[in-house]
Amino acid sequence: MSQCVEQIRHVCALGAFESVLAIKRAVPIVHSGPGCVSKLMTTLGTQNGHQGSGYVGGHAIPCTNASENEVVFGGTDQLRKVIANTFNVMDGDLFVVLTGCTSDIIGDDIGEVARKFKKSGKPIVYVETGGFKGSNLIGHELVLDAIIEQYLEPQPQIEPGLVNLWSVVPYQNTFWTGDIEQLSKLLAAIGLKPNTIFGPDSSIEAVRDIPKAQFNLVVSPWAGLRAAEHLQERFCTPFLHYPVLPIGPTETSTFLRTVGDFAGIDRSIVEKVIQREENRYYYYLERAADSLLETRLLPRRFSTVGDSLYTLGISRFLTNDLGLIPEKQFITEDTPPKHQANVAAEFTKYTNEIVAETVFSNDGGYVEEELRKLKLRSRPLILGSSWERAVARDLNAYQLSISAPIANQLVLSKSYVGYDGALHLTEDIYSVVLNDFM
Repeated sequence: MSQCVEQIRHVCALGAFESVLAIKRAVPIVHSGPGCVSKLMTTLGTQNGHQGSGYVGGHAIPCTNASENEVVFGGTDQLRKVIANTFNVMDGDLFVVLTGCTSDIIGDDIGEVARKFKKSGKPIVYVETGGFKGSNLIGHELVLDAIIEQYLEPQPQIEPGLVNLWSVVPYQNTFWTGDIEQLSKLLAAIGLKPNTIFGPDSSIEAVRDIPKAQFNLVVSPWAGLRAAEHLQERFCTPFLHYPVLPIGPTETSTFLRTVGDFAGIDRSIVEKVIQREENRYYYYLERAADSLLETRLLPRRFSTVGDSLYTLGISRFLTNDLGLIPEKQFITEDTPPKHQANVAAEFTKYTNEIVAETVFSNDGGYVEEELRKLKLRSRPLILGSSWERAVARDLNAYQLSISAPIANQLVLSKSYVGYDGALHLTEDIYSVVLNDFM
C-alpha cells in the first residue's frame, strides 16, 4: 500500500543552499537537475514569510542543470565549467558546492573537482546534499561540517568573550534573522561578543573567527549541536547546549543566568540586566492586564505545530508565563530518532509539574487528524503554519502562524525571542483573538 506525506513543512537536504546564502557574500554552486533549486527556493522563501532570494540567490544561483547526458557520462566536466564560470562572474568570499540526488546517485567525485580549485587559491568547499540524506535541517548540519573541516584554520589565540552562536536554521525558521539579532542582543547585554555566522551581521571574517571563540553556544533542541561537537573535536572549543529558545521572562532570565555562569561573568552584572528587562516586560504586561485577564477572551488551551525549536520555546512561555494549558504539541521537522527522547523530555520541564504530550510527525494530514480528535470545551489556540488555518476554522479555534510554511505573513525582522519577543507574541495572539471577537 503506497503512502504519502501531506502538507510538507521542510524540504530535502539540498535546501541547505539557503544556509550558504545566509552568510554574507557566500555563493552556493549547485550540481543537480534543473528545477530543484527553483522548487526549494519557492518553499523556503516565497511561501515562507516571503523572504525572497537575497544576494546571488534565487534564479541567480549557479547550477549545472544536470540532464540525461550527465547521468550517462558523468557530470564532473559540466561542474568544472560551472565553477570556473562562477568565479569569473560572481563576486563572493566563499563558494560552496552542493549536490542533488542525481549527482550523488551516479557518484560524481565533486570533491576532486573542488580540491583542484582550492589548490589554485580559490575559497571553495564542497558538500554532498542529495535529497535522500534527509531534510534541509540535516543539510544545514552537513554544510557546517564542510566549512569546519575544509575551510577553518586554527587560530593563534582565543578571544575572551567571543561566542559562536548556533541556533535557528536560516530560511527554514521563518523568523531566523530577527531571532539571531535578539539572541545576539541578549548576549551582548551581559558583556559577551556574539559571533554571528548567519544574518545581517554575518561576514566571511566571522566565519574565519569561529576557532577564536571562547565557547560555542547552541540554542536549539538539537540543530547545531553536531557543529559544536565537531568544533570541540577539531579546535578543543567547549560548548554550552541550551535546548530551549528563550521566550518570555521565565525562560530568558534562566537562559542569561546559565550562559553567564558558563562564561564566568559576575552574577551581579547578569542580575542587573535581568532586573531591567523584567521590569520593562511587566510594565507593558500590567498596562494590558484588563484585556489579558478578561476570561471571555482568554484561550485557555493551546497546541503548537512546528519545529521543536519553536514548539518548545513558545509552549514554555504560554504555560509558564501566560498560564495557558498545553494540549498535544506536534513536532514536525523530522527530528532524528537519537534526539527524540531528549526533545520529548524538555516538554516535561514546565513549572507546577505540568507535562505536555509530544507527537513527532512531519505528516500534516496525520497532524490534522489528531487536532480534530481533541475534545475541548472552550476555543483552543493553534500555533502552527499556514496549513493549520483550515483546520482551525473547522474547529472554531484561534490560529497564529509561527512555523514553516508561513504564506500569510511578510516577515522581515520579526522575532519572538527574549523579553521583547514575548511581548510581540502576546500582541499577535491577542490581536488574533480580538480581531475574531470584535
